Amino acid sequence: MEAAATDEERPLLHLQPLLNQDVGSEYAGDGSVDINNQPALKCSTGNWRACYMILGVEFCECVAFFAIASNLVTYLTTVLHESKVAAARDVSAWVGACFLAPLIGTFLADTYLGRYWTMVVSLPVYTIGMLVLTVSASVPTSYYHGDVHHAVVVYLGLYLAALGTGGIKPCASAFGADQFDSGDPTELEKKGSFFNWYYFLINLGSLLSSTLLVWLQDNGWWGLGFAIPTVLMALGLAVFVGGSRVYRFRKLRASPFTSICQVLVAAVRKRHVQLPDDTSPLYEPTSSSSAPESSPNIQHTNQFRFLDKAATVLPPLDKTCTALPMCSWSLCTVTQVEELKILLRMFPVWASFVIFYSVAGQTASMFIEQGMVMDNHVGQFAIPPASLSIVSVFSVLIGVFIYESVLVPLVRRYTGKAKGFSQTQRLGIGFALSMLTMVYSAMLEMKRLAVAQASGLADQNVPVPVSILWQVPAYVMHGAAGVFAGIGMIEFFYDEAPYTMKSLCAAFSQLAVASAAYFNALVFSVVAVATTHGDAPGWIPDNLNEGHLDYFFWMMAALSLLNLAQFVHYSMRYREKATS
Repeated sequence: MEAAATDEERPLLHLQPLLNQDVGSEYAGDGSVDINNQPALKCSTGNWRACYMILGVEFCECVAFFAIASNLVTYLTTVLHESKVAAARDVSAWVGACFLAPLIGTFLADTYLGRYWTMVVSLPVYTIGMLVLTVSASVPTSYYHGDVHHAVVVYLGLYLAALGTGGIKPCASAFGADQFDSGDPTELEKKGSFFNWYYFLINLGSLLSSTLLVWLQDNGWWGLGFAIPTVLMALGLAVFVGGSRVYRFRKLRASPFTSICQVLVAAVRKRHVQLPDDTSPLYEPTSSSSAPESSPNIQHTNQFRFLDKAATVLPPLDKTCTALPMCSWSLCTVTQVEELKILLRMFPVWASFVIFYSVAGQTASMFIEQGMVMDNHVGQFAIPPASLSIVSVFSVLIGVFIYESVLVPLVRRYTGKAKGFSQTQRLGIGFALSMLTMVYSAMLEMKRLAVAQASGLADQNVPVPVSILWQVPAYVMHGAAGVFAGIGMIEFFYDEAPYTMKSLCAAFSQLAVASAAYFNALVFSVVAVATTHGDAPGWIPDNLNEGHLDYFFWMMAALSLLNLAQFVHYSMRYREKATS
């Protein structure tokens, strides 16, 4: 029977995507399987039909995250009666935990559970954390025997949510991208759109939380403000699990963490070995000798040649070691070595995003401080300085539409590339816009200080007659930078990641956000110590009218310029991953 013959050929689908043309183009050509561990049919699995559920989960997670993060400092000071310093410290610690937890999630996803099951396990943990917060905010404070007992319940809910987000943030984007066959040009183009809409929904969730939910919380409805995202998380879990039959799954390979350690150990053990001029003696099993589920071989590169020693076959080992698993700590494949090289080549990009997100962090700190000493009245309406962050969100929401429907088709005509821009071009534009955001903010602060001096307000901690609406262009540029670099980062780390390290590299983007937060804390501390001496008030005193916040913005602009120069230098020499 023809069906029986097809079943015999199906294992070959995991080896060579090109065989799909012979066996049948109805199957995904990247070795994906369905929920029953059978080769995934294109007509019934993956693509946008699967991404709707995944994007829905990410939207629910973002609503829940920002429902907490946007107003947590207020909750800690007004409900738990913490001091401002303690509340700021605890908020920073919690946000840092949220962006460090993905390292745990990616370890589970790439080593033991896979992306789907990591999300299935994490979603209930997140939901329980939100439920604990909802109950703690709904029960009258008189029920607790003092603020300490109340705080224990609150922080239990907070860190359960942080643990849950660690399994969602790095897996949602990677699992969504898994739904598109990279060997199919049509689906490959759709994958680029997926990352744009993924970032779009992150900002839409932020907008909903920062407006409706924060309004409820500020009016004393803390329980309802936490209950709404709790219900959304529970709904997201049900929808996500309900769509299991339409997902495409990637089979687990060897642990990426173990593979990295094996390459390092093998290279150090053979540090005295002379590398051959010809790379052909380096160990790389052919596809036919590998398991059907093996990932594509990665072509050898000449960077970081020391690591090639891990794949060098020594004459004694050539006779005694016939199977790779028996000597994997002494002999690694070229693909294993190249996977580590890819991570090392990605490090400069990751470092660039630390500076990028350091600039982005100013919108939640120095931009607000600057707005507090500007005229925030528009007619009879007073604009809260913190509310202008909504401009950035709308800039992203509108920018994604413009980028998708106008910019990409226009640029595609000239470049011939399906995505319009190359990955490095998109990131470079985002970094340039980030730098211009700081340049504009510095110039605005110079104007504000000049008006303060001319008005005789330099020694008074009062708003200066400069409209707060002058900050709007800075927020718009910040949002536009996110459309280019923020989305581009997610796509870059997925596309360039080794096959076995998709979740790990997705976690790198979260780690960049956490590192930027800690970098900002360090910069603020250094600036305070270095600029405050004697009678000098420093760059950022309590009275900004007698300080020089413009110097700080210029410093961040200079760092952004150096960051852009480093990235351009790197991108001109960057070699994209090549498989065979």
